[in-house]
Amino acid sequence: MNATVFEDITYYAQDGRLSSEPDGRRYEWSEMIQKFRQLGRTLTEEEAELYRV
Repeated sequence: MNATVFEDITYYAQDGRLSSEPDGRRYEWSEMIQKFRQLGRTLTEEEAELYRV
């Protein structure tokens, strides 16, 4: 692994996470993925809210 890439990862993942904390929202992922494939694009925030549990 490139030393610079490793240094970037250690800077941004200081507490061991590689992503941000969850926001508590839950979604019906299978249905969202199906809609994504049908549309051929990412869902808007409004469209994603339709799949919120």
